[in-house]
Amino acid sequence: MALHGIALILLAVLTGTASVVLATVLVRWWDKGPGRGRPRLPQGLESSLKPMVMLFRDQILVDATPPARALLDRFSAPEGDWTRLLHWIGPRFPDAIEALGRIDRLGRFESLGQGGSGSAVLRLEVEQIDAGLLRIAITDPQAEYAGIVVDSMSQQAMEEELDLLRRSLDQTPMLVWRQDAEERVTWANAAYLRKAEAQSDDSIGWPLPRLLESPRPVPGAGTRTRRASLTQNGAVSWYDCHSHQVGDQTMMFALPADAAVRAERSLREFVQTLTKTFADLPIGLAIFDRQRQLQLFNPALIDLTNLPTGFLTARPTLFDLLDQLRELRMVPEPKDFRSWRQQMSNLESAAATGHHVEEWSLPGGQTYRVTGRPHPDGAVAFLFEDITSEMSLTRKFRAEMALGNSILDNIGEAVVVFAPGGQVAMTNQVYRDLWSVQTDSLAAALACWQSHAEAGAGLDALCARLMGTEGGLRDSGLIAGPRGQLLGWSVARLAAGRQMVRFRLPDAAASAPDAGQPLLATASG
Repeated sequence: MALHGIALILLAVLTGTASVVLATVLVRWWDKGPGRGRPRLPQGLESSLKPMVMLFRDQILVDATPPARALLDRFSAPEGDWTRLLHWIGPRFPDAIEALGRIDRLGRFESLGQGGSGSAVLRLEVEQIDAGLLRIAITDPQAEYAGIVVDSMSQQAMEEELDLLRRSLDQTPMLVWRQDAEERVTWANAAYLRKAEAQSDDSIGWPLPRLLESPRPVPGAGTRTRRASLTQNGAVSWYDCHSHQVGDQTMMFALPADAAVRAERSLREFVQTLTKTFADLPIGLAIFDRQRQLQLFNPALIDLTNLPTGFLTARPTLFDLLDQLRELRMVPEPKDFRSWRQQMSNLESAAATGHHVEEWSLPGGQTYRVTGRPHPDGAVAFLFEDITSEMSLTRKFRAEMALGNSILDNIGEAVVVFAPGGQVAMTNQVYRDLWSVQTDSLAAALACWQSHAEAGAGLDALCARLMGTEGGLRDSGLIAGPRGQLLGWSVARLAAGRQMVRFRLPDAAASAPDAGQPLLATASG
């Protein structure tokens, strides 16, 4: 019985072992079946691992893998697929363009592209299979045998961002391009390509022509700027060129600056016009900034003040200039230095806050008018004008006026002159003593005469004559004066529509001591 139980146990163990071995064999056989040697990739990822291969016969695309067709579709070159391929190859494989031209002799060549912003390095393989038939393959050496699979979502996001950046650079009005260490253009945006095509009669190729003399960046100095011009069809366009070093490449940005150039030219012409105008002015001009340093002066300032040109070009301060004028005796003689400094401080503050005018009587006999005016941003301008002849003429005119008034005061007749508007232009002392009232208009004078003189035909005739009413045809007559004396009057027309009225004592009234009453009766009658 014991032996029979042991036999049953051994039989069960052998049966279990055989089952495990058989299952293992079946699993291995299933894994080694057709199509089961490697895991299947999703259908969307299998296409990303296809090689980028193109076949060209006489520069006409014969066949291409889907990745290669997607690459060519990124460029819009009307010349064809071959030109699109060169646009992509040129910036990345600088030696490939020349090698493609000698492919008939070389038969086959490989080119390792320049490093990108990351670690990606591409390899270009060109092989001439038959006469005129080229096989072009583009591979990534680092991922060629690694079986790298890119996440489709990440790839789609990167492609969308790349498309947005490409469209933004192509639509910008400024010129953007990249240069290598030998100053060859390795990349350019659409605006640059359009300018390059307009400049050339033939179709352009790689490397692209340089359109502008851009500034050379200095390592560690950041961005540099330079203004450059571009002539096209006789028209000159201006650009502000900015350069920025990125590794061994240089990024260039050219912003249109035509409006700025026109504004600067207009400003420069305006300043030149002002400078010529200031140079011809007989008035000395000195403009000081907010720190009161001389910024602008004209030649008349030198002629009027005798200040040295070297002193003015050194941009002295306002108080230095005034001190120099004091030493040259070109300012009023001060009583003491303290009062002089206070006077000049008052001049500066008054000119800075508003319009200020002073007249300087110089020791040499000249008279200067000094005008101070505030300017924007705290600046102040001073004008020096020689008014010596004007002052002399004024003094002479005043002297002649005083002489004329003295003569009128001593002629023995009362004289008053009316302006065309009825204002009293002048009177003499005899007139003021006669009527005892100083009037300023014709109406006031008539009211004074009517209130102080006796009414009568003579007074009515005088009023009618001055007012130009009916009956005012007489130019002379008699009236009874303020103290009852008989006065003869006459009206004469002067230049510029003025009228002169004279009152005088008749000779008959003056020679008859007791004839006052008959004369008064005659005047009133």
